[in-house]
Amino acid sequence: MKSSLPKVVHSIAGLPMAQRVINTAQSLDQATMHIVVGHGADTVKNTLVGEDLRWYLQAEQLGTGHAVMQALPGLKDQTGITLILYGDVPLTKKETLAKLMSEVQDKDLVLLTLEMEDPTGYGRIVRASDNSVQAIVEHKDATSEQHQIKEINTGIMAVKTELLAQWLPNLSNDNVQKEYYLTDLVAMAVAEGKVVSATQPDFAWEVEGVNSRVQLAALERIYQQVQAESLLINGVTLRDPSRIDLRGDISCGKDVTIDVNVVLEGSVTIEDEVVIDSNCIIKNSVIRKGTHIKANSMIEESVVGENCDIGPFARLRPGTVLASKAKIGNFVETKKTSIGEGSKVNHLSYVGDANVGSGVNIGAGTITCNYDGVNKFKTEIEDDVFIGSNTCLVAPVKVGKGSTTGAGSIITKEVNEGELAVARSRQKNISTWNRPVKNK
Repeated sequence: MKSSLPKVVHSIAGLPMAQRVINTAQSLDQATMHIVVGHGADTVKNTLVGEDLRWYLQAEQLGTGHAVMQALPGLKDQTGITLILYGDVPLTKKETLAKLMSEVQDKDLVLLTLEMEDPTGYGRIVRASDNSVQAIVEHKDATSEQHQIKEINTGIMAVKTELLAQWLPNLSNDNVQKEYYLTDLVAMAVAEGKVVSATQPDFAWEVEGVNSRVQLAALERIYQQVQAESLLINGVTLRDPSRIDLRGDISCGKDVTIDVNVVLEGSVTIEDEVVIDSNCIIKNSVIRKGTHIKANSMIEESVVGENCDIGPFARLRPGTVLASKAKIGNFVETKKTSIGEGSKVNHLSYVGDANVGSGVNIGAGTITCNYDGVNKFKTEIEDDVFIGSNTCLVAPVKVGKGSTTGAGSIITKEVNEGELAVARSRQKNISTWNRPVKNK
């Protein structure tokens, strides 16, 4: 990876690879997580989250079998099934893992295998004449005949925990690499007359691992393609499915249209008939039915009501709540603000820490002056207010229902219902003034 970070904390779609593995595994019934860490252990432990994570340190990297041995203290008194996964194989589907768990119920050991046109470098699945699994032979230890086998071991397996605890102490490192191979469990099982079988995933990418940034980027594209296809199947129009990034839990209604280079991140809900133009970023937000988000807008931790009009080049910061038919125009920024039904902030304005009523028009260049350098203060704008262009509302301040502020005003006191507030110096024209000229 050529990185100071441990490999497994590099991200796919905004989530560390190992976190994706944990999340998928924890979605299975009654799953307890035993995590073996080695290189960069502290960084890995501080990055990954989940319920009841049990950590084990592999101080020396002496093979996959040796890694699982480190978790033996947590496994030896357990019953049930142990599912062995890898932190750098991030895209295995829950359904595939569930199939493994189901098949091992009436067997002893089930492997996840894959047919490959070029299996170079992978352990081969050796089968008996009755097609039962007899052994896994690592590429370096395989004979020329075994090199012709196309079925490879992915490393992922499900095994009855009681048997695993018996077999692990008997692993040997008598091989070319002087490592303890987890794959030797198969030969042990066969020698004891145990039932060993194999199953395969629906897609090869489910078992692809990451050892370089090239492979990481390839899996990122695969993940994004799968997510985009899911949206298409569920009634979303994507102008170019290869140019959208989905990095979280995304829910879309029907007849949604999304243009190119849109990023949806975190928990995002998009209701029916929403239109999102190009180059928009939406994080942890809800977009209600019929809203149009124009190009180059950013929405974060906000709720946008039905039939709103946003952008272009608008920024809705955390805590923004828009009622239906609100309009946030170009180069407008909002933060921790509620804006009522049909209200408009059309141009070049900042509205922060404010409650804005319905039917309000906020003119270009308006600023709510909400921060004194230490504390934040609230601005209250009631229904049907007209805020003239280039008004500064110095919070805390209230502008009453149906009132108006003159353009260029600095409002520092409450404006009562229906009043006109003008707070600016009187214009003075000097007829005897001469414009400066350059010195010769």
